[in-house]
Amino acid sequence: MKTEWDTILDNSSTKANRVTKPAHYNNNDTGIECIDAIRAATGKHFEGYLQGNILKYTWRYRYKNGIEDLQKAQVYMKWLEDYYAEQKTK
Repeated sequence: MKTEWDTILDNSSTKANRVTKPAHYNNNDTGIECIDAIRAATGKHFEGYLQGNILKYTWRYRYKNGIEDLQKAQVYMKWLEDYYAEQKTK
């Protein structure tokens, strides 16, 4: 589910890579991104997964990773926007 947002963040800095494409989420022999596997496994529940992660990162940003967590929440928000728009066109 590569979006324009992913491309912008991927190319902006190493820190962005920690937000959008952490190495530990694609550290396997298949080359499958973790988010793609989660989408395939959760099916129609993928929307709830995205909402949960937005809540998690906005809940904890003050206590754990600060701005990085807010950036992660933004990435999940953009994925949710993309997913929602995609579902509306079906």
